[in-house]
Amino acid sequence: MDHPIEWRYPRAPISVPRARARFAAQAREWKLPDETTETAVLLLSELMANACWHARVPAGREVWVRCGFVAGERLRVEVLDAGRELPVPRVARPLDESGRGLGIVEALAGNWGAYPRECGIGKVVWFELAPPSS
Repeated sequence: MDHPIEWRYPRAPISVPRARARFAAQAREWKLPDETTETAVLLLSELMANACWHARVPAGREVWVRCGFVAGERLRVEVLDAGRELPVPRVARPLDESGRGLGIVEALAGNWGAYPRECGIGKVVWFELAPPSS
């Protein structure tokens, strides 16, 4: 990733809207198209929610957001947490109240994935959005 920007948040539900707002402000600074920004904010929200609500980690761990561009073109957003389990999309039933987040990421991102962090603690879950076609 070319010159990534990184933010750290407490692993708490309040961090989800804070990360959305901070990314939206950064997107305006980068002059990203509205559609790209809206999609990225939605996908970031899903990954942050998973990290804050579902990761089984010791108290006091942070969630990091890293964002930037790959090859100067594709927006890449990463969410890092201390949880060991790599995410797997599941099929939510119609009345389920959760379980759709990764399906949304899978449907809207150009690419996405997850891998264990190099330091041996936790994982990185990421997505990329291609630049809008002219």
